[in-house]
Amino acid sequence: MQRPLRFLMLNWRDPENPAAGGAERVSLGYLAALADRGHEVWWYANAFKDAATETLLHGVRIRRGGSMGTSIYHAWRWYARQPSFDLVIDQHHGIPWLAPWWTQTRCVAYIHEVLGPIWSAFYPAPIAQLGQLQEWLTHLIYRNIPFWTACQGTERMLSSRGIRQIKRIPYGVHTRSLPKLPDKTYQEPLKLITVSRLAPNKRIQHAIQTLARLKDLGIAASLDIVGRGDEEPFLRQLVQEQRLGDVVHFKGNLSESEKDNALAQAHLLLHTSIREGWGLNVIEANAMGTPSVVYPVAGLVESTLHGLTGRVAKMESPEALTEEVIHFLNHPADYQACRQNAWKQANQFHWDEILPRACDWLEFMAKQKSSST
Repeated sequence: MQRPLRFLMLNWRDPENPAAGGAERVSLGYLAALADRGHEVWWYANAFKDAATETLLHGVRIRRGGSMGTSIYHAWRWYARQPSFDLVIDQHHGIPWLAPWWTQTRCVAYIHEVLGPIWSAFYPAPIAQLGQLQEWLTHLIYRNIPFWTACQGTERMLSSRGIRQIKRIPYGVHTRSLPKLPDKTYQEPLKLITVSRLAPNKRIQHAIQTLARLKDLGIAASLDIVGRGDEEPFLRQLVQEQRLGDVVHFKGNLSESEKDNALAQAHLLLHTSIREGWGLNVIEANAMGTPSVVYPVAGLVESTLHGLTGRVAKMESPEALTEEVIHFLNHPADYQACRQNAWKQANQFHWDEILPRACDWLEFMAKQKSSST
């Protein structure tokens, strides 16, 4: 029997942070699985209001300290007092932790997507351009560090930037596919849903504008918006301006069972993000027998297979999204085929299928020689 290993993940947010999203959900899935294998697993994250300094979540020991700009210093001070770790996972969200240079141990860089244009969704010029430059420089200095990602598009971007070792493992979901696919007819009024953190890069306004176009075309439809975030006041104002208050419903954060039920009741999931690491909620919707209509961006073109498990819009516009929503009205057999394929495919991405190989690889990396910087 192998000795227990010590793992540390560095990530700006942890699952209990109010700003946590899909990245934190999948990260917890991996780390909890390592803890279940008997390893000692830590997660260092930024502190937030009213948060405990330390907590235990699904076997993962979470330590918090500092804020954006100071957390690397706090992490370094805490790390210096710890027994040695076998592997440090440096999770990048635009800005790295620079862990290979202060942990002096084996490191992998964990990345969901190359942000690129996402910088412009959050920051004006020239700050966005500086962020993009910083990200490019990060990949330059990390080129000899092993990278871990889920998306083939992200893998290609990293490779084009000179990263020499990339491991791709798709994300898993906790959602189990329905045991039997129930009947669902694609007919008016259409029930559309989007599940997302309400952030600028998710472009939820495009889903609202799609609903407005359907209304203009005389097609009855409604939209449920599941999630919370800083963009909610802007989105609510847009709904009022478009006179859609009676057909757009802000559901807030739902429990997993409530979310599954909402996805099962919907005809389609809409996903309008600038770029994704994969698109977890696409697979969650598929498990409930609901296909997706998505934008043609990295991540989403992998989680949604055009014409097989859903539809990929020709362009990143509400007009193009509307066209694909209407496609299923004109081709009901396509809708049923996509439902069936999506439902079957979702089983391939359950954690039971993903976690064993992910944990095997992380254990393997923990036993390698220290990363070259």
